[in-house]
Amino acid sequence: MPVMYRVGIGYDVHKLVGDRKLFLGGVEIPHSLGLEGHSDADALIHAICDALLGAIGEVDIGHFFPNTDDRWKNVRSKVFLQEISRLIALRGGRIVNVDSTLIAEVPKVAPYINSMKHQIAAALNVNAAVVGVKATTNETLGFVGRREGIAAMAVASVALPETPTFNSSYA
Repeated sequence: MPVMYRVGIGYDVHKLVGDRKLFLGGVEIPHSLGLEGHSDADALIHAICDALLGAIGEVDIGHFFPNTDDRWKNVRSKVFLQEISRLIALRGGRIVNVDSTLIAEVPKVAPYINSMKHQIAAALNVNAAVVGVKATTNETLGFVGRREGIAAMAVASVALPETPTFNSSYA
């Protein structure tokens, strides 16, 4: 069956706060602050979710996993990746690759990038070689530079049957 390759982009940001664990890319990172949010607030995974959803022509993560639904309170964001991967497979698609960038002044995440790649790949049921995770700072500019939050962006490519059926779960 002929396939078409679709690309999506994602972006997410969360505020750094006390009394929260810090999860990035599915990995718990030791730090005095965590990210504020309804789930575990993993900004990297949320950006990847939006990129994958965009690649299949869907709406954003908030429509699938709303912060008004207690089912998702404090849930690990890896669950969102697993569900989106399942949705792609149900549509006859496959994830071609994911590339992402974390933007943070603190903490330094370089020692955790390989673990993040593997956690993301496992949740998506893909080879870690098709998952890219990078990190940069904001050169002390803006809310990231002031260490008030962490941002992430991602792009994803998905192969879908040439004539996909549009079955949005969001009406």
